Amino acid sequence: MAATLLPKGLPSPDEAYAYEFKWDGVRALTYVRRKGEVCAQSRNLLDITGQYPELMSVGEKLAGRTAVIDGEIVALDKKGRPSFQMLQGRMHVGSAAEVRRRMADTPVAYLVFDVLYLDGKLTMRLPYTERRALLEELPLGGPCCQIPPSTVGNGAHVVEASQKTGLEGVMAKRLDSIYEVGKRSRAWLKVKNHRGQEFVIGGWSTGEGRRAGTIGALLLGYYDDGKLIYAGHVGTGFTDKLLAELQKEMAPLVRPDSPFATPVARVKNATFVEPKLVGEVQFAEWTREGTLRQPSFKGLREDKDPRKVVREEGPE
Repeated sequence: MAATLLPKGLPSPDEAYAYEFKWDGVRALTYVRRKGEVCAQSRNLLDITGQYPELMSVGEKLAGRTAVIDGEIVALDKKGRPSFQMLQGRMHVGSAAEVRRRMADTPVAYLVFDVLYLDGKLTMRLPYTERRALLEELPLGGPCCQIPPSTVGNGAHVVEASQKTGLEGVMAKRLDSIYEVGKRSRAWLKVKNHRGQEFVIGGWSTGEGRRAGTIGALLLGYYDDGKLIYAGHVGTGFTDKLLAELQKEMAPLVRPDSPFATPVARVKNATFVEPKLVGEVQFAEWTREGTLRQPSFKGLREDKDPRKVVREEGPE
């Protein structure tokens, strides 16, 4: 179940919604079997259990029970704030030895916010309030797994708290909402402190100066009626390590022609790729031409199906 962006303000009536902090991480469904076995899946149904051994603590805490829970995997900085850039260091890791090494450098926590199945019973058709009550009864707590708070009403206060803490935003969930699998629902709304969303990467332009011969900017797009629409390019927000990773990921995806259904304007020396990769980008606004103003790259999203990436905001 995915949320719909609320471009302005808060939903009404305020008291009909529960408000939760929006965490900047990787969404994961976690399946727990009675013997404590755990399997975690990303939004595009990839098995990511081996990448995040910290999730084994969920099985230990729920041993003897069966459950399917939904949550966000986050890496926290020294101030306890989620850092998507730090989390990048835990993605795309091959060997178990490398996973263990990166665990020591960048531990993650699983923040659980919903329960879909519990002890032989489907809970998805229950209203949010009942699912939340079941969730809060589960013995999930500690450095590797937590249940973040939920506040009924008083949305403005929760938004203010998220801004002061430097979080991405707030989720507003109708108290009577069921859990709709695989659907983007208006029963869940996201209120962002900064404008941003995921985009499909359709290529890159060659850099200049210290970036000569490598990536200067990524070419971005989103899907509309099955067609990839060009949304502009992003050339800031990269570390040297991320640039090297992007080059490695895109090299086998190179194609001779543009994947975009619309023209790629004002880009020199473009190299196009199959639209298989998704990145998260913050930006100031959409221009009248339908491209991004002042975009900054945050990182790759391995948990997002490119075909489901759409423009989250309408025209200005």
